[in-house]
Amino acid sequence: MLTNPLRTPRPKLTGPIFGYAMVDVVGLSCVGIGASWFAEGKGAILTNFPTSTAEAVACTAGGIVIMLWSVSRILREIAKQAPEMQAKYDQYIGAHYPDKLQRPPEDDPK
Repeated sequence: MLTNPLRTPRPKLTGPIFGYAMVDVVGLSCVGIGASWFAEGKGAILTNFPTSTAEAVACTAGGIVIMLWSVSRILREIAKQAPEMQAKYDQYIGAHYPDKLQRPPEDDPK
């Protein structure tokens, strides 16, 4: 992937992050399918599902749970990249904004 020297560093898209993002899409689909019943009073996206309020609530709540789970996993995977991202960010700040660079306390002339 091309790196742009004018853009701040960003996390890498890894296989697990992509997989959890696809699970998040499934959760979002469940929320949409379940919530469509509340708008139409019948299955608006899928003709035979949901057919009752209980199914619509279960589908919507299940989708929300799936989305929260997958987002927490995505954030966990991104947190694993924190040391590498911090080093890249410090390098970026040093190159573009040297006056804003955080120096360790022992290097600070006072």
